[in-house]
Amino acid sequence: MIASPSFYRSWRHVFKLDPDRDIDDEALGRICLSGTDAVLVGGSSGVTFDNTVELMSRIRRYEVPCAFELSDPACAVPGFDGYFIPMVLNAARKEWVIGRQADALADYGHLLPWESVAGEAYLVLNPDCTAARLTEAETELTPAQAVAYGRLADRLLRVPVLYMEYSGVFGDMALVRRVRQELRQAQLLYGGGIRTPEQAREAAQAADTVVVGNVVYDDLKAALSTVDAVKFSAKEQDHVF
Repeated sequence: MIASPSFYRSWRHVFKLDPDRDIDDEALGRICLSGTDAVLVGGSSGVTFDNTVELMSRIRRYEVPCAFELSDPACAVPGFDGYFIPMVLNAARKEWVIGRQADALADYGHLLPWESVAGEAYLVLNPDCTAARLTEAETELTPAQAVAYGRLADRLLRVPVLYMEYSGVFGDMALVRRVRQELRQAQLLYGGGIRTPEQAREAAQAADTVVVGNVVYDDLKAALSTVDAVKFSAKEQDHVF
């Protein structure tokens, strides 16, 4: 019997890096030494085997845990601490719900370290982001529909991770909180538009794990400030008076 994956369970703050975007060694070093819980490697377009290997090898100079979102079988790179198999629940294009995942597993399923592989259900909620355009995601969901997708992932599919993705804009934290309250076993990751400590703290109060991505590439100082903001918020929530 394969053990349930747990490599991501303690994550509160994560930096997400895109293999298709440039980051110099100094900036990468500051990210990896920032105190973040992990670095997640993945992107919606332009991810190849070569640029994934290159980025992973640079991250591996540091001790920070590193995981990979495997959505394309051509990019199956060994050596990560954990792997997520993403599926976009609200995609109109069927291959992004289950087709590409089956292709990846058909080619590389026998090689995957299954104890370190987790299903990752996405809700893509910004119609203008690359992921929404690529998957033709139905992003205009009512709160009831978003909660229904959360229950579907959590209780019917039993996917261990639900990722609410607003890539590029700061999302509806009330909705994030509402979906999280309905989850029984899935860990809720939030990503999108976090550029300030205040936004990071607010997201940490709504989700289990905060993912910070785009700001790394255009305002590194702001990105680094989100680490302590999330960790402080976590301590506040865990404190027993």
